[in-house]
This record gives sequence, structure tokens and C-alpha cells, in this order.
Amino acid sequence: MAGSAQLTRLLEHPAIWRGRGSAAAPPAIPSGCAALDDFLPGKGWPRAGLIELLVPRFGSGELSLLLPALATLSRAVQARWCVWVAPPLMPFAPALVAHGMALDRVAVVSGARPLWALEQTLGSGACDVVLGWARQPKSREIRRLQLAAERGRTLGVLFRPRRAAREASPALLRLVLERRPAVLRLTLLKGRGARRGALELALPQDAAP
Repeated sequence: MAGSAQLTRLLEHPAIWRGRGSAAAPPAIPSGCAALDDFLPGKGWPRAGLIELLVPRFGSGELSLLLPALATLSRAVQARWCVWVAPPLMPFAPALVAHGMALDRVAVVSGARPLWALEQTLGSGACDVVLGWARQPKSREIRRLQLAAERGRTLGVLFRPRRAAREASPALLRLVLERRPAVLRLTLLKGRGARRGALELALPQDAAP
């Protein structure tokens, strides 16, 4: 029985891939939007691993996609940290509270070595989600972030400029975001078992920058 329990824990690790015949779906975090969950290959955000959101500029509505999930994670009974690494603007606490986030689970990290800080927080095992902003990370650096996210069983979200869509990446999921009047257009570049496609979501009037 002990061996069976150990095997079960091993198979739950996000680094283990299962064949298509398996009935068990990889753990996912509901996005808070049914249309977005249907669009995402895992029917939600990955529970662990690195994803990339590619934007024309930082502050294009990208956080509006994540805030419902961040609020859910931060208010869980055994919530770990939600860490923001090198955000372009300091998060506005009243806006986070208005979106349902528990501020006592939020931390902001700044400094001269954001990719190092991002890797350390992802792999620490102390975080549910880590958000990071980077303009020109190298492929090997992104690979280290992906491995750290798996090791820490953490969702890592890396925001990069849209021009990076032309580059290969080891991230589990890659989305290009384009903000249009009252609409956020998402284009799926990469996702396990997914086909490329696009989705348009209406932006709320108070969408976070």
C-alpha cells in the first residue's frame, strides 16, 4: 500500500506526461471566465509550470485575465504567496482588494536581478503563483524558469513583448494579447494538445492596466 501511495504522488507531479488515453486531466486553475476556460488547453490556467503572455506593451489589460484566479488562490484555506517580480508599476492595493485579492498573501520583489529573483521564488515551494516581467530573457533562462516552476509546484506567468512570438520557448502555454476598444484578443501560440486559434473577450470598464 505504501508503494501505491508513493506512485500516486509521483504521477501527480506536473512534470509527468500521461498518454491521451488517461482519464485524469492535468490540474488546472479556473480562470473565472467560462469562455476563456474553454479556450485554454487545460480548461484553465496550469496549476504548475511556466506560461507566457506576450503583449504589445506592458499594461495592455493582461492582468484582467489573471485577477479572478489570483483572488481565488490568495483566499484559499492554505494559500501560499502571490509574488510580483519587477512589475512595471507598483500594484495598486485598493484595486487588488476590489478584485477580491487577500493582500496579506501578496508580495512585490524588485531589484537589479529580476530573472534570478523570479527563478528563486518559483522554485521555493512557498508560492501559488509568481508574476514576472522581462523584455529579453534568453532561451536557457526561460528553461530554468520552467524547471523552477515545476519544482516549486507553482504557476509562473512571464510577461514579454509581443515580438517574442517569433521565438521558440519551453513555456507550457503561450498567448499573444492585443487590446482593442473594449475587447482583449487572445491568440494561442502554444499549448499541450491544443490547436492554434483566437478568442476575443470583452474587457470590464475597470480592467486593470
